This record gives sequence, structure tokens and C-alpha cells, in this order.
Amino acid sequence: MTDTRATQKTAWTGATALLFDLDGVLTPTAVVHEQAWQELFDGYLAETGHPDGYQESDYFDHIDGKPRFDGVRDFLTSRGITLPEGPTDDDPANTSVQGLGNRKNRIFNEIVDSRGVEPYAGSVRFIHAALELGLKLAVVSSSRNAPAVLKAAGLEGYFPVVVDGQVAAAVGLPGKPDPATFRYAAELLDVPAEGCVVVEDAVSGVQAGSAGNFRAVIGVDRGAGHQTLLDAGATFVVDDLDDLL
Repeated sequence: MTDTRATQKTAWTGATALLFDLDGVLTPTAVVHEQAWQELFDGYLAETGHPDGYQESDYFDHIDGKPRFDGVRDFLTSRGITLPEGPTDDDPANTSVQGLGNRKNRIFNEIVDSRGVEPYAGSVRFIHAALELGLKLAVVSSSRNAPAVLKAAGLEGYFPVVVDGQVAAAVGLPGKPDPATFRYAAELLDVPAEGCVVVEDAVSGVQAGSAGNFRAVIGVDRGAGHQTLLDAGATFVVDDLDDLL
């Protein structure tokens, strides 16, 4: 093992708990989210005749890792569009921030239901290794679908604590890049932040981990880019969690 690998391994094996993002870290559902967002905004921009279409880079620049409705607002802002907020349960057919967010959620669930969810094999091996060492595990996700995705992927039994978008809303926690949801998961695990390692693939999630005084932030590059994640505050970056074993 090189010095770099040794440092990486020490960063997580010396911890008490691991706080995982879900989409893009444990499951490839980040790709499904990308598809759902593109379908949503391709349709919306075409309907409104907006000249600037949806680009692949929009997902990483404005949406990735954020609570759903924040992603809607930030994307619309990038196009100079302001919409009414609407009620939280707004009909997906309505043109409001909440309506578009709920429409995206419907598209996402339709894709998951039709295709299922297969977790990353390297992430599953990493989970097993962490459990063998006695580490505590939690999922911290901006998605409001985290329990359903974990169940579909067969991972729900590994995580006694799941702090997702619904939990954050119920408790009144701001979403990533604020570290509040990670800190809340650490509290539920009864582990101080200094004993926790954050595992994230999104810039906003890495920023949240970096701001939270955690032991380390492991960046997983699923498309954001190594240097981008390092610049956001990652302690180090790997291509797959298997790289840490």
C-alpha cells in the first residue's frame, strides 16, 4: 500500500461512524436523477419556448446534491426565470417551483419502478468492511425517496439512521451545502462530528462535510471531477469505494 492509500485507509478505519450520501455513492440513482431532471426541464423549456435548452452540465452546476426544490429554484434562476412557489403538495401539472419539483419526483419514481435499483458493488463491499470493523453507519441524502431507494437496492438493513429530505423538512434543517443534516445524523448515532467521516459525490455534499468539522470527507468521483471535489473541500477523492479496501 502506498503512503496515499495508507492515509486514505487510516482516515476511515480510525473513525467511529460513516455518513453516506445515497445517490451516486451507494447506488447509481444519481444517473436516474440526472435523467429525471433532464426530462423535466427539456419538457418545461420546450413548453415555454425558452431559447436556452437543458445541458448536461446544468445538473452539476445547479442541481446535484441539493434538496429538490432548491435545485428547481437554482436552475430556473440560471435561466432568468422566476415562478410562484406553490404549496408543497402542488400538482405536478402546475407550473410552480413545488409543482415542477413534484413532477420531477414522479418521473424519478417511474424510472426506478420500471428499472429497479442495483447498488454499486464496491460500495457494498465497503459497507461490509466497515461493519466488520464495528463502525456505525448512516445515510444522509437530500432525496425524499431515500428509504424507498435503499429498500429497492436491498440496503435498508445496514443503516439504522437515515436522514433524508423528508426528515430534514420535518425537523426544520437546511439542506446541503449546509452541514446540518450530517450533524443531525451524527447526533442520532451518538457520535461526535470529529469521529465521523462523510462520504459524498456531489459538490454541495462535500462542501457540507467540509463545513461540519468532521474527521474527513471522502469524495467519490462519479462525474463531478477529482479536482472539483478537492476544491470543494474533500480530504481525498476516489473513483470507487472499493479503492479504500
